[in-house]
This record gives sequence, structure tokens and C-alpha cells, in this order.
Amino acid sequence: MKNKFTAFLTVTFTLLMLLICTDNFAKKTTYYYVTLKTTSGEITLRLYNETPLHRDNFIKLAKSGFFNGIIFHRVIDNFMIQSGDPDSKAREKGKLYGDGGPGYDLPAEIIPGIYHKKGVLAAAREGDNVNPERKSSGSQFYIVKGKVFNDETLKTVEERINSRNAANNIKKTHTIPDEWREIYKTVGGTPHLDTQYTVFGELLSGSEVVERISATKTDKNDRPLEDIVILSVKVKKSGKLKTK
Repeated sequence: MKNKFTAFLTVTFTLLMLLICTDNFAKKTTYYYVTLKTTSGEITLRLYNETPLHRDNFIKLAKSGFFNGIIFHRVIDNFMIQSGDPDSKAREKGKLYGDGGPGYDLPAEIIPGIYHKKGVLAAAREGDNVNPERKSSGSQFYIVKGKVFNDETLKTVEERINSRNAANNIKKTHTIPDEWREIYKTVGGTPHLDTQYTVFGELLSGSEVVERISATKTDKNDRPLEDIVILSVKVKKSGKLKTK
């Protein structure tokens, strides 16, 4: 009888441990990283799990080769560098790009607590006048270069955001949190885009490449005079959270 009871306890303990291990494995978080190989160097970004629609869409496009051969068609120093228009693969000299995409938009994933600090990856979109739901382009994205602000300029930013939101029937007043304010005053970013565009990743390495692209000479439409091309995009996943 004693042996049977001991065997029962052993089996019960083993099953319990298996359940615990399985549960822990199921809860393990996977992180996704993308590396853009460009004619100006490599840029590596972490995609946010908080914005799964944008994360999964970017991964899908990257794996399909969608971005290969696309240029950075809009570059504004101290603001951002923009890419993702498949029409730009034609690289017609002097042509204004920015209207192309995969044929669909994405619902906005504007998450509280995620903001436009320097180095974030965000989705481009059409303006509120034609896109009041603030849906994202299915493929066009930008990486924030930004600039440093002070308290006075941040106050103006708050007024600008609240004016835009009010015009779009959003009544909640936006006040820049202290943590964000400190980042904008020291590291920089584009705070006037907060609450209005989906931010879905951030820069891990290649900041010097973003700086180089941002400083390139452009035409009257903000297109670089010499094309900067995305040659390929690699996707990696890991159980470890990597930070800059």
C-alpha cells in the first residue's frame, strides 16, 4: 500500500511539474527585430509587441521582399526619414513619390505610453481631413530623427496637438507627461505627432545611418538627390528583449 501511495505521489508531482513548465513556456514572450540593409548602411529596429497588427504586417512585407529596392523618398533633417512606397522602385529621377502602398491600410494602434522619441519607427498615413480614423499606410513608415525642445516649445506643441485632436472630434486634452518631457528636452523627438500616428518600433542600432540619411541633400519635394535604397530586410526573433 505504501509503495502504491509513493508511486501516486511521484506521478502527481511529475504531472504538476509538467503543467508548470508548459505554462511557463506558453507565457514566454517572443521579440521581433528587423535589419534594413541600405546603400547608406544598416539599421536595426525592434518591433513593439504592443502593436501586433503593425508588427505582423511589417514582418510579412519584409519576408516577402516587398521593401527590397524601395528608396527613402522623403527626408527632412531634424524631423524624420520616410520610406515604404513600392512605386519608388522605379526610381524615376525627380519624381515625387509617396502615394504607393500594398493596396490596404491598417487600423490605428495608437497606444498610451508610446510616444515619438528620437529613433522610433512609426507608420505614415493620410491626413485627418481624408482619414479621420487615422488609419496607417499598409507599408509606408518613418524613423524619427527629431530635435530637442524646451518647455516653451513643448507648450506650443501641446496646444497644436489639442487643436488638431479637437478638429477631429477628440475631446480629451493631451498633456505631455513629465517622463516624455524630459526625453524631448534632452534626447529629442517629434512630440507634435503624439496621439496621432501609430508608433510600432524603435531603433536598436544604426543611429549614425539615420543621421547620415537625415543630413543628405534633397530636392524641393524632400527627396534625396542621390537615391538611398533599401537593399534587403532581415527578420529575426528572440526570447530576449534587446535594448539600445
